Amino acid sequence: MTNKTLQLEGMTCPTCVLKIEKPLQKTKGVEKSEVLYNSGRVKLTFDENIVSADAISAAIEQLGYVVVSVK
Repeated sequence: MTNKTLQLEGMTCPTCVLKIEKPLQKTKGVEKSEVLYNSGRVKLTFDENIVSADAISAAIEQLGYVVVSVK
């Protein structure tokens, strides 16, 4: 399993957390996701053999948010 933290821009309200978290939890290969509204971060645990950080970032960007960095 791989752990990554994504820094996002564009979250304007706590409802954004659910808008991001629900699709991530349904993504094959994502074991755990935690969206932190106050810091604009997403903490992820996922299997890189199934899904990549780039694919997860692209999915978040399709929801209308900007992924600034992946660490």
